[in-house]
Amino acid sequence: MGLCFAGLTGAAQAIEIDGRIDPVEWQGARHVTDFRKVQPLSLEPGSQPTEAWVLATPEGLAIAFRNVQADSVPRTRQRVQRDFDQQVDRVNVMVDFDGSGRTGYNFTVSSTDGIADAIITNESQFNDDWDGNWRHAVSEDAESWSAEILIPWYIAPMAKAEGDTRTVNLYLDRVIGSTGERTAWPTASFERPRFLSDFKALEIAAYSQSLFAVTPYVSGLYDNIQGTSTFDAGADLFWKPNGQFQLTATVNPDFGQVESDDLVVNFDATETFISDKRPFFTENQGLFEYTTPSDFSQLLYTRRIGAPADDGHGAGDITAAIKVNGSFGATQYGLFAADEADAVGRTFSAVRLVHDFDTQNLGMMLTQVDRPWIDREASVLGIDHNWRPSPRWNVQTRVFGSQIDQAGTSKSDLGATVRADYEMDDGWRQQWIAMHFGNDLQINDAGYLSRNSMNYLHWEARRRFTDLAQSSRYVSKDWRGRITRNENNHGEKLNDQFRLSRDGQLRNGSYEYAQINFNSAGVNDLLTRGNGSVKRPASFNAFYRFERPRKGDWAHEVEAEAFSGGLSGNSKIGYGLRYDAVYFISDAFNLHAGFYTDHSPDWLVWQRDNLIGSFERRELDLNAGLDWTIDSRQELRVKLQAIALDAGLRQAWRVNAQGDAIASDEPVDDFSLGNLGFQIRYRYELAPLSYLYLVYGRGGFQQDPFSDATGNLLRESFSLRDDEQLLVKLSYRFEM
Repeated sequence: MGLCFAGLTGAAQAIEIDGRIDPVEWQGARHVTDFRKVQPLSLEPGSQPTEAWVLATPEGLAIAFRNVQADSVPRTRQRVQRDFDQQVDRVNVMVDFDGSGRTGYNFTVSSTDGIADAIITNESQFNDDWDGNWRHAVSEDAESWSAEILIPWYIAPMAKAEGDTRTVNLYLDRVIGSTGERTAWPTASFERPRFLSDFKALEIAAYSQSLFAVTPYVSGLYDNIQGTSTFDAGADLFWKPNGQFQLTATVNPDFGQVESDDLVVNFDATETFISDKRPFFTENQGLFEYTTPSDFSQLLYTRRIGAPADDGHGAGDITAAIKVNGSFGATQYGLFAADEADAVGRTFSAVRLVHDFDTQNLGMMLTQVDRPWIDREASVLGIDHNWRPSPRWNVQTRVFGSQIDQAGTSKSDLGATVRADYEMDDGWRQQWIAMHFGNDLQINDAGYLSRNSMNYLHWEARRRFTDLAQSSRYVSKDWRGRITRNENNHGEKLNDQFRLSRDGQLRNGSYEYAQINFNSAGVNDLLTRGNGSVKRPASFNAFYRFERPRKGDWAHEVEAEAFSGGLSGNSKIGYGLRYDAVYFISDAFNLHAGFYTDHSPDWLVWQRDNLIGSFERRELDLNAGLDWTIDSRQELRVKLQAIALDAGLRQAWRVNAQGDAIASDEPVDDFSLGNLGFQIRYRYELAPLSYLYLVYGRGGFQQDPFSDATGNLLRESFSLRDDEQLLVKLSYRFEM
């Protein structure tokens, strides 16, 4: 049942979003004072008083916070860039506009008026690639700091209201940066099996807004290697005539390198997942989320669109794309289509349907990809069901199948997953996961699945401790034990594993995580790329991470790991160490630098057919840069990454039909490589979601058939220059 308050359902006055909470403007608003600790999850009253006001207005949903902060609790005054993840004083507003527990929107404002926004799916999965247009302002006095937020009704699709009111689900929280304490209303927590579906139901006035927006762009790119210049233009379009229909389209989109992905060097048989930051593909994408418990698995992985072309020459050239979101009653629908140019171009399409019930929702998703250059058509159909039978249970079920038609042949197969989370008393929690992926299941034409041919079972038990003594350096600890079984569909055991881990939140706001895995003997059936499975002995890996937020002028992060593996099992131990530091010259300007080094004494790398090499691997990485928030509209970012990797051959091996590795005298070369990525990016915000970018980028990659010291390789990487470009891009959003 929704709760009805006069100020929520009948407010008509306008609110000036200036960060100063005027009692007259907020008269009649829902006043919230019962903020309780959810980090640590003790549910005790917050250490610092917090109050909030919620008011529905014709212009949007308005929320205000007043955050009292005693002199003994330091305020963080650090300036942050959009979609920041630094631990600073901040407030969060999370809204499920349909009250269905399927999709939520997170709006974050820091005490220095920095913002972040994200989409929430699968109860507690946050994706901050989405950027919305909403208003915000902050102010402070001697006792407190305040924030005002206005979220327009056109920000997201909404089901049609019944009568003059609609029910939305709301969650408010406040984080104290110096200690990490999070207090919230209601007491929902992403540390529980359910989060999004535990928001508070509120009945508000059924306001509606329409919006038509066009964002044209022009860009110019100078290639300093080729000595050539190119110019381009295009536009994005957004149309929302009402809450039940929303259309987004793009024509000749320019996906120039205004965002830089982290460097990746991958010799594994599985693909590295990279999130999508392109505006069209992040706008209202939450409905198309169809994921499984397998890492990053999803039916629509939008990085496929505009990815390397099927002829192997450059990236696909996207001519146009369109996306439609809407609803009929409790049923939501989505349509998606994208087309690449020329004979090599692919055509992508997707259809999504979801129907919401009181304690569950049922969905269907269909994706299709036409790849004429390789005479391939791929279709994937999935059914998903989310069930919340009680506040303690959350059950997610997925069943999906693929059909691939290529060069006159056809293959099809199925996959299915079940995940069940159960919250018990006294901080206990259990989780069960089962997954089956068929041998011929293929969803990677449009989606992402790290591997098929898998049967996986897992049971996990957790215990959370929040009643720790005041003398303890921790405010909470979360212990987890997990047992897994993993086989392929040929009856081969990939591995059994026992994992023990612990999360720790410290009283000074720091975070700590430790984990150890004990892996049984098994096989690696992917290493030889289809040329036989390789038997592996038992192994282990241990990992530790410590994050200390800013104290004074410094913030630090440390990671350390020890591991065994390869064909040596536990007889040879490797290690890895990462350290990153941030030095704050001022609240608006910081320098950051760090390194990563590892030593893997038995690293297996595929060579050809059933020939593999065992290498002694040493890696040394460097990252550095600066972030300067010049003012509320301008920011400058410099980012440098360099990777040096050396692999000296220990032994060549042939894999026989029984999976045994037999020593071979066949020649296999040592190798070494260097990789460089460097970017300087200036961004000026002309208006909301309207930007001028000036971007200089340089990068290079080189691999040699000999061994060299990682120090030499790292120095030499700075001279790599395969690409060097200067990009100027101007986009401006016109709203009507």
